[in-house]
Amino acid sequence: MQLGSAASKSDQNRALGLSTIAFTICFAVWTIFAIIGIEIKGELGLSDTQFGLLVGTPILTGSLTRLFLGVWTDQYGGRIVFPLTMIASAIATYLLSFADSYFLTLLAALGLGVAGGTFAVGVAYVSKWYPPEKQGSALGFFGMGNVGAAVTKFAAPWVMVALGWQAVAQIWATAAAVMAVVFFLFSKDDPDLAARKASGAKPKTLREQLEPLKKEQVWRFSLYYFFVFGAFVALALWLPKYLIGVYGVDVKLAGTLAAVFSLSASVFRAYGGILSDRYGARKVMYATFGVSLVCLFMLSYPSTDYIIHGSRGDIAFSTEMGLVPFVVTIFVLGFFMSLGKAAVYKHIPVYYPDHVGSVGGMVGLVGGLGGFILPIIFGAVSDLTGIWTSCFMVLFALVAVALVWMHIAVRQMEQKAARVEGRTLPEFPEMAELHEDAKHEPHAYEPDGKVLKEWRPEDAEFWEKTGEKIARRNLYISIPALLLAFCVWMVWSVVVAKLPSIGFDYSTNQLFWLAALPGLSGATLRIFYSFMVPIFGGRLWTTLSTASLLIPAFGIGYAVQNPDTPYLIFLVLALLCGFGGGNFASSMANISFFFPKAQKGNALALNAGLGNLGVSVMQFSVPLVIAAGVFGALGGMPQQTAEGGQLWLQNAGFIWVPFIIASTLLAWFGMNDIADAKASFAEQAVIFQRKHNWLMSWLYTGTFGSFIGFSAGLPLLAKHQFPDVDVLKFVFLGPLVGALSRAATGWISDRWGGGRVTFWVFVGMMLAVVGVVYFLEAGSWWGFLGMFIAMFFLTGVGNASTFQMIPIIMRQEVPRLMPELKGAELTRQAEKESAAIVGFTSAVAAYGAFFIPKSFGSSIEATGSPMMALWGFFAFYASCAVLTWWAYTRRSGLLHDIERGRAPAPAATPHILKEA
Repeated sequence: MQLGSAASKSDQNRALGLSTIAFTICFAVWTIFAIIGIEIKGELGLSDTQFGLLVGTPILTGSLTRLFLGVWTDQYGGRIVFPLTMIASAIATYLLSFADSYFLTLLAALGLGVAGGTFAVGVAYVSKWYPPEKQGSALGFFGMGNVGAAVTKFAAPWVMVALGWQAVAQIWATAAAVMAVVFFLFSKDDPDLAARKASGAKPKTLREQLEPLKKEQVWRFSLYYFFVFGAFVALALWLPKYLIGVYGVDVKLAGTLAAVFSLSASVFRAYGGILSDRYGARKVMYATFGVSLVCLFMLSYPSTDYIIHGSRGDIAFSTEMGLVPFVVTIFVLGFFMSLGKAAVYKHIPVYYPDHVGSVGGMVGLVGGLGGFILPIIFGAVSDLTGIWTSCFMVLFALVAVALVWMHIAVRQMEQKAARVEGRTLPEFPEMAELHEDAKHEPHAYEPDGKVLKEWRPEDAEFWEKTGEKIARRNLYISIPALLLAFCVWMVWSVVVAKLPSIGFDYSTNQLFWLAALPGLSGATLRIFYSFMVPIFGGRLWTTLSTASLLIPAFGIGYAVQNPDTPYLIFLVLALLCGFGGGNFASSMANISFFFPKAQKGNALALNAGLGNLGVSVMQFSVPLVIAAGVFGALGGMPQQTAEGGQLWLQNAGFIWVPFIIASTLLAWFGMNDIADAKASFAEQAVIFQRKHNWLMSWLYTGTFGSFIGFSAGLPLLAKHQFPDVDVLKFVFLGPLVGALSRAATGWISDRWGGGRVTFWVFVGMMLAVVGVVYFLEAGSWWGFLGMFIAMFFLTGVGNASTFQMIPIIMRQEVPRLMPELKGAELTRQAEKESAAIVGFTSAVAAYGAFFIPKSFGSSIEATGSPMMALWGFFAFYASCAVLTWWAYTRRSGLLHDIERGRAPAPAATPHILKEA
């Protein structure tokens, strides 16, 4: 990076000038749908949600390509990558003018979006021409290319009115192609690339380039950029439609007024770079978030008429914001967003001089995704609420989260600095762990008290004096977080049973799809979540994963209030409820690190069992809260039922919101990370080579897959088979018994062995299925319910017993498979693989939440009865029993001698965990 100081001023100006002009044209192309999309919307008859998807599609492409374009720029140079990217987007933009259907328009939009990826190219290219003390100003000037959005809004409406929207696409494509040629002819290789070519050195590999992305700070900065840039792009695309709809202006005036926002959010970016160089990026970010919070509160308040019955008559007033105040407010908002964009990118070349492309690309990727995701959210929220200002409400919540997170991070850095005598807070506290002083020596901060460098649960003295208290605190915080995750995950099992009564005309199969989809997404997310704790740390991941539950909770609350809500929205919300399902894998993997092997089974049983209790808590409480307006006016109006009653079905989502917020805060401030419980995905991926990973996945699908699948499908199945019974008063008993049996029966497996208990569990489940079939044919509700409660009880016992088997199996297998490991390394490997297998098996088993409800639905649709599905479950449990006996409990099985006390259980070696 120091080579930038050796470049001549003329070369610096040439690189900066060409890059800024090229980026301006690319940004004009990238936001072209903000204007021509309005005409296309009318021609194709698109809904608000379809329009949001259309304008967001190029933003998606431009965002996702930023990471790799940034890396390629570091490897091959901006002089090559910039023109090639512009040519690709120009071709797609030109072909757009020939699209005559929504599908073809979306396809062209995907290719056109590559233009947005040029931001990462420019950042990596321009930063190499300047020394660190001038990079903020240089990148701020380059970022002024965002003004391309204003160019489109000023010019495109006039061209579109005169020549049609197709001409806009063709002219913009031509400009991009011409600029690509000009850039290639007149630009030069950056100093770093020139020096590397002269020395014959090879560029860094992709893996080396992506190494810094493990840093938490990179992701925090990505959130900041998600607002300052992503929200800018989203509003740049959304404002013309907003102005036309709210203020009734024509498309030309709407484009001109929206350009005021685009200008203020673009041209002042250079000033933001200057301020960041002079006063520090931290102060600029505080100003950005603080002022944005105020502006967005003003913008988000809906137009409302008030009438006060005073002593002298009625007093009427309105909160409506006029057109002029609106334009002034968005100008101020755009101004501070432009400062924030420069402040975020001030840090990257300073702290990652050798990885500007990858880090800048990732931050730009996440920010660009905001430009894709937010317009879709704007459209969906507008469709759901019918409130124009709902888009600003979304942004208000986003900036509030960013401000709180940044302030917490800064406070933590201040506290660390205060512990070290003579140490002051560095210029960039958000990146303090990476900050280096003039001698390039790391700051000597003490380790974060939330990170446990020394963790010896097998050491009896350590466990008694220190370990047990910490472990139990983390367990007690984990349990309610997991309980809430299950509540949100399974909430559709109750909601779908009530949708027909308030006017949603869906078929039985459609309702079973809604009940099943959370299981599908939750199981899939578990596969990824099971590897997250060793990568990110249990504290951070528990906090983020718990907070993510707010999305489906709010979404359900809004969606069910309008019978005209499209079925597609419900499908998306059902998939988003899978966030709750994914949490189980990471929660179990996290808790498994805290406890010694003698207590691990019981701890996991408590965490999982009481977490599973969330299903029963939800199925018991939701029928109660939807019967009353517990949130008053804030919760919305009730829905009229077909029987003439009232339901507040939105409470099924809203009721969890305050508890989720409280649990998120508890996780962040109360939990710990174990330093040695760190591992890359590659280290954990060894479990895919372990046959017992796959065998235990099959068995756990039989236990937990049945628990969660029956939890999801039983309410709707019972309603279908016994329509005269108010089944929602009773079905919560099954998950309640299953959850309590899991929490209370872990000792059975510790006493007699998980393998033997698991075998008899499956035998019992086969008998229970026969009982369900018998009572269904007899038409007995109480017999049917009793057999399912027995089934739930057995799944709980089996859930605990299968998880008890995993660490014992791996402590036997790892020494055989990896004989080169000894002592602490051997124990650490066994524990790491056990945790990963616990997470992965839970991921596979969670697919039961999809397949069981879907099996009931398909069986009923095909035969009119669930019997075909039930006999399929019987055959599956038989295979599980045979597998358990053959692999683990027969005379030569892996666990036979251990569970009968004829061979000692493999012991973990006490060891001191070192900071990873």
